[in-house]
Amino acid sequence: MTQKNEPENKMNEVNVLLNLANIRYLPRYIIIAIDVFLIGVSTFFSFKILEKVLNHSDFIAESFAGYALIIAVSLFYMYVFKTYAGIIRHSTFYDLLNLLWCIVATTFTLWALSGVYNMVYDHSVPENISFFIVFFFFSFSTLFMFRLFVKEMFRWIKEYKDNSLKKRILILGISDYSVAIANSIIESHNLQYKLKGFLTKRNDSRNAKIFGLDIMTQDTFIKTPKEELEIDGILILKENLSANELTEWVNLFLEKEMEIFQAPLVEEFNPEKIHTNIRSFQIEDLLNREPICIENEEVRLIHENKSVLVTGGAGSIGSEIVRKVASYKPSKVVVVDQAETPLHEIQLEMNEKFPDIDFEFILADITNKKRLESIFTKFNFDLVYHAAAYKHVPMIENNPHEAVWVNILGTQNLAKLSVLYNIKTFVMVSTDKAVNPTNVMGASKRSAELLVQSLQFLPENKTKFITTRFGNVLGSNGSVIPLFKKQIEAGGPITITHPDIVRYFMTISEACELVLQASTMGKGGEIFVFDMGKPVKIKDLAIKMIKLSGKEPEKDILLKYTGLRPGEKLYEELLSDNTKNLPTPHHKIMVSMDPHKEYNEIKDLLEQIENATLSHDNNQIVRILKNMVPEFISNNSIFEKLDR
Repeated sequence: MTQKNEPENKMNEVNVLLNLANIRYLPRYIIIAIDVFLIGVSTFFSFKILEKVLNHSDFIAESFAGYALIIAVSLFYMYVFKTYAGIIRHSTFYDLLNLLWCIVATTFTLWALSGVYNMVYDHSVPENISFFIVFFFFSFSTLFMFRLFVKEMFRWIKEYKDNSLKKRILILGISDYSVAIANSIIESHNLQYKLKGFLTKRNDSRNAKIFGLDIMTQDTFIKTPKEELEIDGILILKENLSANELTEWVNLFLEKEMEIFQAPLVEEFNPEKIHTNIRSFQIEDLLNREPICIENEEVRLIHENKSVLVTGGAGSIGSEIVRKVASYKPSKVVVVDQAETPLHEIQLEMNEKFPDIDFEFILADITNKKRLESIFTKFNFDLVYHAAAYKHVPMIENNPHEAVWVNILGTQNLAKLSVLYNIKTFVMVSTDKAVNPTNVMGASKRSAELLVQSLQFLPENKTKFITTRFGNVLGSNGSVIPLFKKQIEAGGPITITHPDIVRYFMTISEACELVLQASTMGKGGEIFVFDMGKPVKIKDLAIKMIKLSGKEPEKDILLKYTGLRPGEKLYEELLSDNTKNLPTPHHKIMVSMDPHKEYNEIKDLLEQIENATLSHDNNQIVRILKNMVPEFISNNSIFEKLDR
């Protein structure tokens, strides 16, 4: 109960300070009243000091009239020098100078009046000068200290308020880079994080300190309850950790109900921009593997001063291909997509980021052969990146004729035009669902693979046909992670088709780097596959995402199992069982030696499936697909009857 009330008590305390800090300024009459009071106090103590030291009583301090005269003169010069006009918490040297001139003028005026009084009434009190000297220092000091006290009080309140609202964090690791990040956090007063120390597995640093901050060992961290740690979160430097270490630490932090933050990469680190470079740790950070390193020089050479066509260029994969291609200074980039709004958005982005690149954004459908032919005629392409496709398994299972039109016949239009116009390289984006497909979408993509492979071996062909095949892409349209994020934000439940379902994942950037690298490695007819690492259990993924959002699975956010969707399978595969994998110069990329078909055989099947599509005979469409792809066995689908 105490732990639950701690954040609430902390916020109440912060609110009190916030109310104090939000007071705009004291009314001027209050400032004048305080200043007059301090002048009176200074007069009294000046008199008392002289009385004790010189054993003398001065007329000015002895009577009410004397006090009134001092205050009246002081008020006059306060008005002249406007000492009450400034906002005290924002006092500057200019305000201090006005205060000094006010006290100097007051002191000299009182001294002059005292001299006149002595001459008129024939008094001889040489000690008067002592009073005025003491009065000057006392009055200036008290008025100055009052202003300094108010200024410091507001500064302290603001600092305390800011620190109360800041997240208390530890930095994971004590490397040079960790220390550099720590130094930037300490020096950045406007940052929303307050560094409390360091966390490490090393035990030899138990009694050491960095910047006066403690270094906590992993053992101590594990044994200490969260409320005693007085820590809100951990800042991770992901590039210092292996995949296993990262998973181990993240699981530990999630068990402790800690927030997790991601530090910038070394190459992106800028102390002046540290406030924008630190971000919340995302599930994508945990799923990332060792990034694929592309041969930049080869990729640059194949794109520099070249004319490039990207189909599906407004989609998740296609738009990233456009971004990467543009960075290599091509002579022309033509982006084709049938989605009007996303195409407009990528156009705005590219024109802003790459104003020197010659772009053409064309609203077109790849099933329209005449429209495509006009594009190929107008632009002399060197490379074609084909990323346009329908990809949602349940949707395509219910609309197989659309899968045929776009994924197969649309690909045929582009591939045959590439042969006709002697395009140098044609790279098609495929999917792991094309391996031993259990759904129409996967079968349609496998058919497209067979088609482009068959064209490679035509006598008249001069185009290199290359296929890239990979798994689920993080953050792509319709992928599971954005869906889970929305469901968590809505309070749940998170919907999972099956508790045992697993998937391979890669980032959009990795996927597109594979596509670009394949364009340099392929000789023609290959299917390149990527080492996807270990598959991820979707249930575990959902649980980690819930914990990373600061909530508790099955308590704050429920998990709901909906059953496998039509055509869906528990396990995706990247390589067929009866294929052989050939290595490439890149250890993360392999060539799948899937069996291929002759073009004449494919051509006959394409004619059959096109006729069936025109008649919207879904059973006949799927039956022909199963002839094209013999390993296509429907699962959890109305088309299972065709396998019997």
